[in-house]
Amino acid sequence: MRMRLKLKTVFVLYFTVSLLGLIYALMQLGQRCDCRGHDMSKDQQISQLRGELQKLQEHIKTELNKKTDVPKIYVITPTYARLVQKAELTRLSHTFLHVPQLHWIVVEDAPQPTLLVTDFLAASGLTYTHLHKLTPKDRKLQEGDPSWLKPRGAEQRNEGLRWLREMGAAAEGKEAAALEEAVVYFADDDNTYSLQLFEEMRYTYRVSVWPVGLVGGMKFERPVVEDGKVVRFHTGWRPNRPFPIDMAGFAVSLRLILTSPQARFDGDAQMGFLESSFLQHLVTMDELEPKADLCTKVLVWHTRTEKPKMKREDALQKQGLGSDPDVEV
Repeated sequence: MRMRLKLKTVFVLYFTVSLLGLIYALMQLGQRCDCRGHDMSKDQQISQLRGELQKLQEHIKTELNKKTDVPKIYVITPTYARLVQKAELTRLSHTFLHVPQLHWIVVEDAPQPTLLVTDFLAASGLTYTHLHKLTPKDRKLQEGDPSWLKPRGAEQRNEGLRWLREMGAAAEGKEAAALEEAVVYFADDDNTYSLQLFEEMRYTYRVSVWPVGLVGGMKFERPVVEDGKVVRFHTGWRPNRPFPIDMAGFAVSLRLILTSPQARFDGDAQMGFLESSFLQHLVTMDELEPKADLCTKVLVWHTRTEKPKMKREDALQKQGLGSDPDVEV
């Protein structure tokens, strides 16, 4: 009976839309054609299309942000200058555009904001905060160092936390109450995220956790859940760490961060202990909240874009024929 009602509803909607379309088409008969588009130059047409695209982006942003009855998600993303930076940020921003009530905190590893990231964020259609924090030279990876040698992004994540705490201290009334319900997530710019992940984390009370795919030399790492509680972690490397979990595998209540000023990332932490240096100030393993069907679904993947090979570019540069440096990649 339920299926019949659904089919009947679909048929009625289809018939109504078709009828309205037919009426509109009949009304257009005999009216003069607006052929101004045929007289426009290609540049004018492109400019017009860009304007329409910008209006559409604003409309999408407005419609998404109308969903104000859900907790806000603050996403902190460290980023640094490299050939694939804009490509990574573009992919990530297109995911975030589909997430209601998301505020993106982008923190550059730079002495000052760069023009590339500034312009990119201004055109992104997202609600954002643009920060910068330079990693000290002694904590930076050097050319040729393996990616795991030193913790990355600690200073930038701490800068994002500093901004949140300042905002929280200044908030009053309804704004302060909304922050009590908000959640914080640390999203690197080279990972891949399912939209479902953000709805899983949105109602975090303390710290919520889930599996991460393609990480640690494994198909996935995950919290192991028994009777609704996290009892251990499925990981192939040093499972005795306080929290053997990837940065992409947890979200934290903003209320908990605001009431735990000592919680920060230790830039001098041992390899693999960066997450633990932060989480150990906030929660115990018994208090973790398993999401994604009790940590049985992978909704985020630890992907990396291949570093581009520039051999031909270098050869052309030596001949004075390199790519135009004014074209932003």
